[in-house]
Amino acid sequence: MSLGWLFEKMAQWRDASAVICRDEHTTYGELLERVEAWRQVLDQAGVPPGAIVAVEGEFSPGTCTLLLALIDRSCIVVPITKAVAAHRNDFLRIAEVERVAVFDDDGAWRFENREIHPSHPMLRKLLDDGAPGLVLFSSGSTGESKAVLSDLDRLLEKFKVQRQRLVTLTFLLFDHIGGFNTLFYAFSNGGAVVTVQSRSPEEICRLIELHQVELLPTTPTFLNLLLLSEAYRSHDLSSLKLITYGTEVMPDSTLQRLHEAFPNVRLQQTYGLTELGILRSKSQDSASAWVKVGGEGIETKVVDGTLWVKAPSAMAGYLNAPSPFDAEGWMNTEDLVEVSGEYVRFLGRKSQIINVGGAKVYPAEVESVLLQMPNVGDATVYGRPNPITGQIVAARLTLREPEDLAALTRRVRTFCREHLAAYKIPVKVELAEVSQVSARFKKIRKL
Repeated sequence: MSLGWLFEKMAQWRDASAVICRDEHTTYGELLERVEAWRQVLDQAGVPPGAIVAVEGEFSPGTCTLLLALIDRSCIVVPITKAVAAHRNDFLRIAEVERVAVFDDDGAWRFENREIHPSHPMLRKLLDDGAPGLVLFSSGSTGESKAVLSDLDRLLEKFKVQRQRLVTLTFLLFDHIGGFNTLFYAFSNGGAVVTVQSRSPEEICRLIELHQVELLPTTPTFLNLLLLSEAYRSHDLSSLKLITYGTEVMPDSTLQRLHEAFPNVRLQQTYGLTELGILRSKSQDSASAWVKVGGEGIETKVVDGTLWVKAPSAMAGYLNAPSPFDAEGWMNTEDLVEVSGEYVRFLGRKSQIINVGGAKVYPAEVESVLLQMPNVGDATVYGRPNPITGQIVAARLTLREPEDLAALTRRVRTFCREHLAAYKIPVKVELAEVSQVSARFKKIRKL
């Protein structure tokens, strides 16, 4: 595949800002020049078409343009960030990476060669077809991270359709399907991406104000932290037009507070999986958790309360696990939903549901109640083993101000009795001693 169609688009906006990194602007014209420079570097380094190359770093003009040059060269690219440093060697081994381009924080880079010859049948097929590929790793919350191999010919097809031009913050990581989607959405529509070095609420608000950011794609966990910090009150965020949120269930109470804090900003729930790409979605309205999921060529169905999806952008397969697709190409997403006409409401991942004596408890529902309590800044609900009921509901809380645990536990139970069925009320309450947020700004629900 050639990215000629994308480069032609980028050339139309040659003088416009494309990447804003460390508050410095790089134009589309300069990006195209960097892509050409990378072509020469790859030739000199002996990186052939079809090579498997890891790009290790964060969003920057250097990493973004190397990514483009490699895809245009029909290579298989493997983005890696600091967030997965502990798994780096395993990821390189599983993806059968031949070269690694390592970027430092200051933009300097170097190549590392690996003595390996790709042999995995799916990798070989993609290479034999001359198609560019992408390998991303799942978060591995329920075990070993799965290596997802996608055919970029299929994954990038949707970006040929012209959409809205926006200044977008790259909140989602370089090695995340949401971050990849952010980058190509911006480049294919002439928008600018604003890179971040810190994902603190204060820094995010500073960047939005300074660079007139219009789109913030993020997670419900970060949005709750933003509301808790109140950093948005001390910055001019009037440029924001759209906040998109996904990757986990949005608690209703957080969504309502967000809508009240940003009444002039459209709030849109997104949906996607590494295995399927980011699907088009439409929220019923900004204050609603109901969302319509689909898009060009996308089919959805709900079986026994679980969402199934069939998509032309679906991955080629896992490099280290069995295929999750049935014979007709449908994937069981393991996401439990309610249905109302064309809309669905996400309840939670099947693996995170708490089973209390045969009754299902959805963590996000309990968290939504707990977040309404005075002095509770954040809440993570999960199941603990119990010999009688199988599991009990446990809650790990982050407080705004110190509070006696015994008094807090009594207060939690009293408050929850007014809003939840008895079996949903947390039996175990504990104070969070470490961060409840992963590097991807999702809830950590492990015991």
